[in-house]
Amino acid sequence: MAPRRQYWLLKSEPKVFSFADLCALPGRTTGWDGVRNYQARNFLRSMRAGDLVFFYHSNAEPPGIAGIAEIVLEAHPDPTQFDRAHEHFDAKSKREAPAWLMVDLRAVEPLPRFVALDELRNDPELAAMQVCQKGSRLSVQAVSASEWGRVLALAKQKVKL
Repeated sequence: MAPRRQYWLLKSEPKVFSFADLCALPGRTTGWDGVRNYQARNFLRSMRAGDLVFFYHSNAEPPGIAGIAEIVLEAHPDPTQFDRAHEHFDAKSKREAPAWLMVDLRAVEPLPRFVALDELRNDPELAAMQVCQKGSRLSVQAVSASEWGRVLALAKQKVKL
């Protein structure tokens, strides 16, 4: 029996790397490197090819979900941890037992409309969604199937003026 598809949310600052940047890459694919939090790293370990991802713009005005991506390559060592010249270098990490992982993802499509964090927080069906919690800073988060469906429904609704 095939494992059930999982859903995730990955955060990126759009000034550093936006969903549009992902879409502009060859094959619309990149490695998701630089994760340096153990809980987030453990989520990366749990991702499977075919899992879907909300691409979230953090530290933006407004922050929110811009698009959908798909995991195309499961967790593997993040090479930036070994590169002394890279900002994500980790002197404690060893090649024989790497501390940090990355996944590869491919842009699927932008959401029909951007769904801002305030809209997510104001929806009672998303009250438990991790990104909606005050102080939630984790860059890799699990998303339940019901939360996934609700966000997609919101993205298809017209904005109330």
